Amino acid sequence: MLLRGDAMNRYFTVKKSVLLLCRTGILASLALVLSFFESMLPSLPFLLPGMKLGLSNLAVMLALDMCPLPCALCIVAVKSLFALMSRGVVASAMSLFGGLLATIGMFFMLKCKKCSFGCFGLGVGGAFLHNCGQFVAALFLASDAVCAYFPVLAVGALVTGSVTGLVYYFVLPVLKKLPLMGA
Repeated sequence: MLLRGDAMNRYFTVKKSVLLLCRTGILASLALVLSFFESMLPSLPFLLPGMKLGLSNLAVMLALDMCPLPCALCIVAVKSLFALMSRGVVASAMSLFGGLLATIGMFFMLKCKKCSFGCFGLGVGGAFLHNCGQFVAALFLASDAVCAYFPVLAVGALVTGSVTGLVYYFVLPVLKKLPLMGA
């Protein structure tokens, strides 16, 4: 049976929607696996208490490169729900605030035509914005005493964002070669 005209357009629209749903599901699963894996790592000497490498943010960075913004925001929501179920309300709020700010910021960093941030800039910028979002959540949940911790978060973003950006640099080309993830 040959599809023509409107039927052909509907077929390709449905196919594109299913592909996008599959990519989002795979990347959301990747985010949860990376989050779980990261929680199993021993405390790293260069990270202060409460700091994480942010490996699960790799899934959001990949989603921003391969999917529209709403898909990346869905991954942030899934990560926040996972944090709620596994670590509680405070961790969920920190994950949501940080994830939303980082995702929207990285989206604009990727769309900026005047300058290229590269993988390193995207990783550091995303980590810094994630820490800023977590800082705002901490201000709501705790007292303004958390302000003293902000410079530490900024330096931490440089370290963790560099690691994330480096991993992103090596993983992105490999993932784009996979049939489901490629263009």
